[in-house]
Amino acid sequence: MSQYFTVETVSGKPLGKIHIEWSSTFAYAVGLIVSDGCLSKDGRHIDFTSKDRSQVALFKKCLGLHSKISPKYSGAGNVAYHTQFGDVLFYRYLLGLGLSPAKSKTISRLSIPDEFFFDFLRGYFDGDGCTYSFYDSIFKNSFRFYISFISASRPYLVWLQKEILEKAGVHGYLNPSGNRLYFQLKYSKREALKLCPLLYYRDGLPCLRRKHLKILKSMRIIELSRSGEIGRRAAFRAQ
Repeated sequence: MSQYFTVETVSGKPLGKIHIEWSSTFAYAVGLIVSDGCLSKDGRHIDFTSKDRSQVALFKKCLGLHSKISPKYSGAGNVAYHTQFGDVLFYRYLLGLGLSPAKSKTISRLSIPDEFFFDFLRGYFDGDGCTYSFYDSIFKNSFRFYISFISASRPYLVWLQKEILEKAGVHGYLNPSGNRLYFQLKYSKREALKLCPLLYYRDGLPCLRRKHLKILKSMRIIELSRSGEIGRRAAFRAQ
């Protein structure tokens, strides 16, 4: 699916920089924008910020950007990385998908093509998702495995839950996160195992490598546990 616009100009300069055409990379980048992106109020600029510099570099690669990556320091001195670019046409296109400035608590349903939904979801997972696994302290041979998505907007996660149910046949459960400022859509072992092959449906897809590797390790432990070839191991966690 592709979308083309009549190129508008200001003083002879085109407003559009991003080639707006749905693909696995474009959908992944949209997922990242939904999680860690920001639409400025000027109607033109888009900012993407991550603690992981490689994630910002991957975002730029997916959209073919040449903007620079700069460090960004919090009041506590913690560093993150961001890139910013201006593109009126792309900005308007994102508005049409359902995004808006200050979107974190107002976002709800989005217009994502079915064909690229799981590419979008993988991008959102890399930005605002987590995976963790551990051995149950009571049932010693029971290995727990979870995948979850986090947002400050409950309507958005309700929409996401519905889309995942329709497309993957897994329901998950939605509840407030630990600090009560965010909501969490979580999928436990059986459902997470159905979801993973849809998120990573072939090699070479854009993704955050460390999260993918943690998922592969969890799936391998489960596979070996079922075959009786593995004993108890230390828990690991990926955020």
